[in-house]
Amino acid sequence: MSQDAFRLLNPDGKEMDLPVRSGTIGPDVIDIARLYREQGVFTYDPGYVSTGSCASEITFIDGEKGVLMYRGYPVEQLAAHSSFLEVSYLLLHGNLPTASELEGFDRTIRTHTMLNEGMLNFFKGFRYDAHPMAMLSAVVGSMSAYYHDSLDASNPEHRDIFAHRILAKLPTIAAAAYKLNKGQPFIYPRNDLSYCENMLQMFFAVPAEPYEIDEVAAEALDLLFILHADHEQNCSTSTVRMAGSSGANPYSAIAAGIAALWGPAHGGANEAVLEMLEEIGDASQIGKYVKKAIDKNDPFRLMGFGHRVYKNFDPRATIIRDMCHKLLAKLGRQDTPIFDLALELEQVALKDDYFIEKNLYPNVDFYSGIIYRALGIPTSMFTVMFALGRSVGWAAHWREMIADPKGRISRPRQLYLGPEQRDYVPIEKR
Repeated sequence: MSQDAFRLLNPDGKEMDLPVRSGTIGPDVIDIARLYREQGVFTYDPGYVSTGSCASEITFIDGEKGVLMYRGYPVEQLAAHSSFLEVSYLLLHGNLPTASELEGFDRTIRTHTMLNEGMLNFFKGFRYDAHPMAMLSAVVGSMSAYYHDSLDASNPEHRDIFAHRILAKLPTIAAAAYKLNKGQPFIYPRNDLSYCENMLQMFFAVPAEPYEIDEVAAEALDLLFILHADHEQNCSTSTVRMAGSSGANPYSAIAAGIAALWGPAHGGANEAVLEMLEEIGDASQIGKYVKKAIDKNDPFRLMGFGHRVYKNFDPRATIIRDMCHKLLAKLGRQDTPIFDLALELEQVALKDDYFIEKNLYPNVDFYSGIIYRALGIPTSMFTVMFALGRSVGWAAHWREMIADPKGRISRPRQLYLGPEQRDYVPIEKR
């Protein structure tokens, strides 16, 4: 093997050199694009655990070291000094904005939060108890019917318009779904409020009385959205890229990403955390449930601990933990049993030998679910909140994918395990 190639020798003695490609940082990758054409074989990698599906300049993760960077900026720095809209600009455009660029971007988002009134009529057709994620994916998919004047993916201006519309209008769609579930009237957005302040007032304001926005609540939401803004080639982002690679309009691609996020193994993890806490019920039961989690024959699993990618610690959890405690203290919710239980379980996880040995640290889903519950957001809306933060990452990846001159439609292959060729047998002879 040379420094820039991996020598492959197949069972028939046929050799070939597979190029080794290096990114800016991170592990090298072996380019297997010519493998089937020249060797007649595919690779087999269920779940794509060792496969780089694309080249990207957006997000870098080192799971062993607990590193997460957006466009080269450590998420810890962005969480400490930036805002969600500034991070959104960074993800979409590649660099942090100047003061005037951020002002213009913020103004564009603030002034495009309203929905076409025809879209609001969609919500009247849903059952009052429809799941918010079902409504979110359906209404986002319908956006191409209302904004078909700017769907030319080859036009950079149209790509910008799409990204701005998704970022601006998704909170309004989410709020409409929430209000339908609550049986309350829809609250229109206000241009004088910040992104997260506007979201809170659309969720919780009612016509009967004025609504006072809690700045700590808005700060907590902004931080959560920063931490959820992107996470490399996860399931939903890969879905957006794959759907978009066919040339489908970007709203359809985002709707596909929302559907993928809805899965309990992906965006539903923070919802599962609250369900787990409710099952445990009381801090006195923690020891019992830890033993159940350790028992391989017991179906019970501790949710919100460990991570598929991060093998040391989740850097997002370290950041959000302090905000979680700050919010609980500010809202005076420390005496709520489920929060006491969560904090006690957190302490057990940080000190117990089993948790330490297995790297089962609390992850971002553990704390985000607690924060959403403290804000009064129902469990059914947790994955919707995840989608709001991740929407800008989806848009950034779609833009990057669609602008790639070497881009091709995604077409994975398979290891076929079905029957060999069989001849059709008439029904009377079977």
